Amino acid sequence: MTREYTQVTVIGDDKTGIVAKFTTLLFERGINIEDVDQAVRDGVFRMTLHADTAGMVCTKETLREALSDLGEEMDVDVQVRFPADRETKRIAVLATRESHCVEMLFDAWANDELDAEISVVIANHDDLQPLAERYDVPFHDVGDGKGSPDEDELIDLLEEYDADLVVLARYMRILSPNVVFRYEDRIINIHPSLLPSFPGAAAYRQAKEGGVRIAGVTAHYVTTDLDQGPIIAQRAFDVPDDASLDELKARGQPLEAEALLEAVKLHLDDAVTAHRGRTSLRDGVDESEYKLGLGDIGNPDRPVDGLDEALAASERAADGSADDDASEESDAEVKAEATTTD
Repeated sequence: MTREYTQVTVIGDDKTGIVAKFTTLLFERGINIEDVDQAVRDGVFRMTLHADTAGMVCTKETLREALSDLGEEMDVDVQVRFPADRETKRIAVLATRESHCVEMLFDAWANDELDAEISVVIANHDDLQPLAERYDVPFHDVGDGKGSPDEDELIDLLEEYDADLVVLARYMRILSPNVVFRYEDRIINIHPSLLPSFPGAAAYRQAKEGGVRIAGVTAHYVTTDLDQGPIIAQRAFDVPDDASLDELKARGQPLEAEALLEAVKLHLDDAVTAHRGRTSLRDGVDESEYKLGLGDIGNPDRPVDGLDEALAASERAADGSADDDASEESDAEVKAEATTTD
């Protein structure tokens, strides 16, 4: 029987009995739980279950209803994602004021380069509303006028538009665990540095003040630890001696858009998996179809560390030379003996 992996996510206040009740509900319906992961951060509890629902003794609708009822009873939010819920995935774009990453995503979508639709743009300022309207995409400003977002409204909008993937296209605010836990492994951010170097705010300024010769950008999955999620794709550029901060940004911003788009494509194609803090391409994925970092075209292959091997090779060469000398001496002796005998 073919397996059908379904994801159930439970979010709410940490309390006794949540794990037992939800796992029991699934067991009673013939559902085999393959993996359970739970965490608590800032008082917010999150449990994610991956279960095989191929042999369940109920319908998808009745399972959703039962899980929803239990969620109400336990006063927690429950999300259920079946493998075939929807053919076309939906992207929610979060942004602030910078347009370059949003423009790249819209352009790729308009040219059928994304196996998904951009269903909404949510921002903490209204600067990008005209851009969203140009592509006939709903726009929502959840900021308070000073840029502080209303996270309850943000969560409601993400649920309303049923986002499969949340893309932070230079969204200049930190998401709380209450948001991250709901979309774990489904939030991609672009950060303007080669992480893990220069995390946090003002990354280009950090790079300039740090005197680096090479700077760059990183697209990564978002976790509750700021700028420490699994890295998906990176791009780099040279930093001239006299480069100003504005010049660094001008060099970096096109790469931000490029790396973010590449990471989104990798995720939508189900080509990348995250495990223990790092990503890797899934088995069978053609690496040549994607650009995760810099190509190795300019990388020399020598010299490399390995002194023991180098010495051993030298000794083998010396032994070979000695053997040759001994062989020559032996041949000379044989010839001399033959001459004497004659």
